[in-house]
Order: sequence, then C-alpha cells, then structure tokens
Amino acid sequence: MTESEIVETPAGDARITWHPARGKDKAQLVLAVSHGAGGGIEAGDLQALAGALPSSGVTVALVEQPWRVAGQKVAPAPRNLDAGWRGLWPALEKRGLPIVAGGRSAGARVACRTARELGARAVLALSFPLHPPGRPERSRADELLGAGVPVLVVQGGNDPFGRPEEFPEGEYELIAVDSADHGLSVPKRAPLSQEEALAVVVDGVRKWIRGPV
Repeated sequence: MTESEIVETPAGDARITWHPARGKDKAQLVLAVSHGAGGGIEAGDLQALAGALPSSGVTVALVEQPWRVAGQKVAPAPRNLDAGWRGLWPALEKRGLPIVAGGRSAGARVACRTARELGARAVLALSFPLHPPGRPERSRADELLGAGVPVLVVQGGNDPFGRPEEFPEGEYELIAVDSADHGLSVPKRAPLSQEEALAVVVDGVRKWIRGPV
C-alpha cells in the first residue's frame, strides 16, 4: 500500500510516494528515485521498480521535485534541483535504513552530485545524460565518475544522450538495454518487447542491490 508525503525544502514542497517493503522480508534499505526534466514518477522504469522491488525487502521512494509538485513544466537550474534533493533527504533518513539515491536522466545527475555529502550507500543512474544529443564534446562524465559511491548505470542502447559504448571507463557498473531510447522504451520491431526491456531493468537493479550495495 503506497503512502504519500509532502516535504518542505528550500526549493519548495517536494512529494515522496512510498512503496514499502512487503512480504516475509523486512525492509533492508530505501531506494529513493526521482524523475527527469521531461517527465514525472509515472515513467515506466520508475513504476516497474516501485512495483517489483518491495517484495525483495526494498522500500522504494518515488520523489517528485518541487518544480513538478508546483505544476511547472520546465526544470530549474541544477543548483535548485540539488537544493530540493538535499532538503528532502532527512525525510528519507527517518526510516532508519541505508539509502540508495537514484533517478532518471536529470534526476540521476542530482543523485551523483550529492551522493557523497548526503551519505548515500550507492547511486542508481537510469538513463544518465552523458551529453546533450549530438554534442558528445559536452560530456558530464565527471559527475558520474565523481559520485564517490558505487554506481549502477542503466542505459538504453539507442539513447541519444549517450549510448553504452560512449561511456568512459570507470568504477561503476553498466547495464545496457538493447534498442531502448532515453525513456528506456523500445520500438515495436526491437528484439525485446517493452515488457522484456523493463524486466532487464528490474532484474538488473534487483541483482545489484542485493550485492555489495
């Protein structure tokens, strides 16, 4: 059963939708994941994780940044995104569990930039925007490589913001989702169905989060 919570931050009110761990296994950690600059927590990968991981002892917290809660259509500057994330962190800590910080696209950048200072156990980066489309020279690899904690990147094979083979060497893990775009959606003629693509995401994250993380 989900629970919704409004949290005051310096950037405005954020919202956390909790998907508590269920079943025989007690909650072992919190996976807090936020959305990107072009969408909300209704994204297919976020919903798939929230639906699947609680049965594995993971409480999933889907985080809506203040600009989304306020109904704005354009994401603010990175410093404001970071301020919102920092401001809601104490609400995540109240569960008394280790926290894996995560997000998709811009949300992944926020998680990487703040992981070390906030004490995140690890970072889940869904569709990390390595560079703007068509602009590989404007790399954001330093944010990914500088997270300071274990990182798992889940990247679509056809992501215009950075295909898996474009990522630099570093101390992180990467799962490639064949034929998927930046939203981790696959075309109808792809080798994988959309359901299978999301299963790759969920199974990969579940295996990773059960490991050293």
